[in-house]
Amino acid sequence: MSHPRVLCLGEILFDVLADQPGRALEEVESWTPYPGGAPANVACALVKLGTPAGFIGCVGQDEPGDTLVKLLEDVGVNSAGVQRHETAPTRQVYVVRSQAGEREFAGFGELETTEFADTYLQAKQLPVQLFETAEFLVLGTLELAYPDSRQAIYQALKLANQYDIKILVDVNWREMFWPDPSQAQPIIQELIKQIDFLKIAEEEAEWLFNTTDAGAIKYRLDSLEGVLVTAGAQGSAYCLGGNEGKLPAFSVDVVDTTGAGDGFVAGFVDQLCRHGIHSLEDPEIAKKVVTYASAVGGLTATKPGAIAAQPTADEVDAFLESSR
Repeated sequence: MSHPRVLCLGEILFDVLADQPGRALEEVESWTPYPGGAPANVACALVKLGTPAGFIGCVGQDEPGDTLVKLLEDVGVNSAGVQRHETAPTRQVYVVRSQAGEREFAGFGELETTEFADTYLQAKQLPVQLFETAEFLVLGTLELAYPDSRQAIYQALKLANQYDIKILVDVNWREMFWPDPSQAQPIIQELIKQIDFLKIAEEEAEWLFNTTDAGAIKYRLDSLEGVLVTAGAQGSAYCLGGNEGKLPAFSVDVVDTTGAGDGFVAGFVDQLCRHGIHSLEDPEIAKKVVTYASAVGGLTATKPGAIAAQPTADEVDAFLESSR
């Protein structure tokens, strides 16, 4: 397996999607599990686009854990960073959907959020050799909610700095993952001070910065090299290498938005790997990079499930060609 250019650290889990869109949790008659978890979604999407990626996280020593590790390996994601917990189960998240495909997280079944294997990711077991050759580290913020996995994120930040790896954070705010949601804002804001690229949804930007202006966020945090603010069907805004812009979303038939934002992140990082960060200083290339990311995100929303729906590079190229 090739050395991953991108490392994605965090949760891998099953999104258990309601089979009946438009129904409340108690009205759903049947569910279908789909592999997911934002960092794992990004790793799989990158590999499908042609960029070698690795996943770092913890799953249970159970059948769902076995299934997820096999999936990573089948897709071609480097799984050397996957840890297994002997007693804690692999996480499942129940997701209800609107008729338009918009999702809403509906809980973890009978377990507390702190009881799942992903919360036990151990800092001491992070594979240093993966960091020695990587170029990018992609992080979410959900694992900041738990003491062990938070320390693993801090250790990953140290290794990224040691080996000159660029860091991207997708905030991916989900209150239900936090045992004490009041802790989230200061912890996330502190993390953002240590990174290079920030991808954030409009409502998250308002929550953390009281603005949705990508340029204002970037200039407030002068350590950032780029900010991407996404707004689903309303498109996205960016401030990259001094270039600012807004792009409309592609018009697609939305089936399930699960993983669309992760597809956007993967498309963006894939293009950075192909063109180099310095290319963002060119306003046309910066616009093309975000357009590509938007296409990956849009295509991901046209099928159910996060990973199963992800496009290949050829499919993205064909979509962009047909959208001109």
